[in-house]
Amino acid sequence: MPSCYIGGPPKAPSMTQGSAFTPPPPPVLSPHARVAALALVYGLAVPLLKLLEALGQWPRLYGRQIVKLTGGFDEYRPTRHDVFACAYFKSGTTWLLQIGTQIAHRGKADFDNVHHLVPWPDAPSPMGPHLIPLSNKSPQALSPTGLRLIKTHLPLDRVPFAAQARYIALVRDPKDVIVSGYHFVRSLILGPMMPSVEHWAELFLTEDSPAGSWAAHLDSYWRRRTEPNVLFLTFEAMKWDHRVAIEQIARFMDVDLSQGELDAVEQQSSFAYMKRNEAKFSAGQVLLWKAPEAGMLRRGNHGGSGELLTPALQQRIDDHFRAELRRLGCDFPYDEAFAACPYVGAPPVRSSHAIGRSVFQRSCG
Repeated sequence: MPSCYIGGPPKAPSMTQGSAFTPPPPPVLSPHARVAALALVYGLAVPLLKLLEALGQWPRLYGRQIVKLTGGFDEYRPTRHDVFACAYFKSGTTWLLQIGTQIAHRGKADFDNVHHLVPWPDAPSPMGPHLIPLSNKSPQALSPTGLRLIKTHLPLDRVPFAAQARYIALVRDPKDVIVSGYHFVRSLILGPMMPSVEHWAELFLTEDSPAGSWAAHLDSYWRRRTEPNVLFLTFEAMKWDHRVAIEQIARFMDVDLSQGELDAVEQQSSFAYMKRNEAKFSAGQVLLWKAPEAGMLRRGNHGGSGELLTPALQQRIDDHFRAELRRLGCDFPYDEAFAACPYVGAPPVRSSHAIGRSVFQRSCG
């Protein structure tokens, strides 16, 4: 739903530094080394992986390797300053981080990169030195509310849970997750080694999914949604009414925003603003075929999985995750939230849950 401002967009607020973290300089590859590496990729890796894909081993090997590289929280004990942004891979995490961080800083958080401000303990280990560590408390010290965001893609049973901390769970249609993930991984990680769309989608229906089970992740948060320090949201609802989502998250964080602060948070968490400032949300230079500023944002839409997935594959994904949720004993209303609608653009409607605990659902009729 588009945002409207009386008298034009709000003026940019006076920004404040969000953290004291300084990352090491990124690695620089010489032109000769880059050419040699690309020759190795195209001459050896691509043919080998295409063979492995034909044999049914790729991208399963990729999924297993990502799981091995995934970090964790170790013995961390959450405090009242912590707001956990809990979302499955490619489910709107970066958007949620920007909303939550700007709420915590009353619309004035400034940073070169969001990962210099928000810890991500389960990030793949090679990224670790370039991300602010969980032990760095400067974000909460510099925050006017004393709150900081913590990013995680892990299910709740692998996240330290404490009554004094807050947990925002965000879920997204798994079909859109798979499509967004395909574009993301092709752009940032695998490049010419990317498997076919069908094999990529099938990977998320197996035990080798690089992000773990989508259904188990959702179930882990859905079961705790009625607890006072857990807020359960859907990406689709946040897209439908951006401002209401901000207000809901701010109430949950116990931050009373002024009208000007609310306007600032809305403007700075708009897709247009974040796309225009994409370097602030990028994962940085990961591999040879990716520009350093390319990153986490592509279209920011929902319901567009048909751009890559055939109707049969969409149906297979829906059927698989319906069955998985039933197997887990989870009563999340999958069909009301995510089942393919007969037309594009059908609006979501709020469920009967109270606004503070609502899950928004898309109407197919």
